Amino acid sequence: MRLLILGGSWFLGRTLVVDALAREWEVTAFSRGKSGQPPAGAAHVGGDRRKEADLKRLAESGPWDAVIDTSAFEPVDVAQATAALGDHIEQYVLVSTVSAYRDWPDVVVNESSPLWPSSPTLIEDSPELADMTIGGRYGTLKAGCEAAAIEGSKRSLIVRPGVILGPGEYVGRVLKLMERASRGGRWLLPAPAEQPIQPVDVRDVSAFILDAIEAKRDGAFNLVAPVGHATYGEMIDLCLELTGGRAEPVWVDPEWLDQQGVRQWTAVPLWRTAEGTWRVDGRQAAEAGLVCRPFVDTMRDFKAALDRDGLIDHPRQHQLGLPAEREAELLAAWDART
Repeated sequence: MRLLILGGSWFLGRTLVVDALAREWEVTAFSRGKSGQPPAGAAHVGGDRRKEADLKRLAESGPWDAVIDTSAFEPVDVAQATAALGDHIEQYVLVSTVSAYRDWPDVVVNESSPLWPSSPTLIEDSPELADMTIGGRYGTLKAGCEAAAIEGSKRSLIVRPGVILGPGEYVGRVLKLMERASRGGRWLLPAPAEQPIQPVDVRDVSAFILDAIEAKRDGAFNLVAPVGHATYGEMIDLCLELTGGRAEPVWVDPEWLDQQGVRQWTAVPLWRTAEGTWRVDGRQAAEAGLVCRPFVDTMRDFKAALDRDGLIDHPRQHQLGLPAEREAELLAAWDART
């Protein structure tokens, strides 16, 4: 197999390169090189996907059995890539997101649920996005990326992960939880501890994508762990165990936290009260071969990679977590209330 990866220097892209090379596939990674180089063994073509000349030069390295697009943000990104590479690839694999569903996270979604209305020609500054929420804009752009991939390729595969965790994760959700566990003291957390969560391991996402390419699958798949795969409380317990932290979880009413203006998903990472957040239907992917390793392995291997390789600095990490002073104020207010 000859594989092209748009990206390939960190997290999912890097994992895909490593796993494809382990299968003895021939791998080309295309990136600007700003976040590092792809793993040894892959050919690296440097360039900017938004520059037509760079895409034309990339096409000269083809053909490929498939391209995996891990870095598309605007639909025009995908449209330009398919226009330049379409004759050189047999399958276009787009890594999208469950945010492409119009009604996620408010309701349970499956692959037939409606997407955000979108277009392959949208850009981030399109006027029709101006009055939308951040989530709505992001979902609309991703839905447009999907439309562009389907419209511009011979055959397409769309994967819609929920939250991807595991070795090399750089957004910082588990990182911030582990840092908080290490700090000790009383730890403000949203009840119930039994809340199911569905994060999927980056290595399981990679395996599904590569298997699907080999099997010549097309269509769309939600890549999430089964409901009940893990709970929020188990994640907190693992953060304490893996860091040796002595923090004392204090589980409080999530509606009360919301009333205090605590930002869901960011101030308390991976906490969201909407019904469909952690109930995405992933049965179609499971039937097609997605296997999710135990959540404890995802957490342990993330911590081992962090200890071995160090922190991948990323601006989104600074948006996560509650300042210690704010957390103390909230704990005092909760104590006074109860």
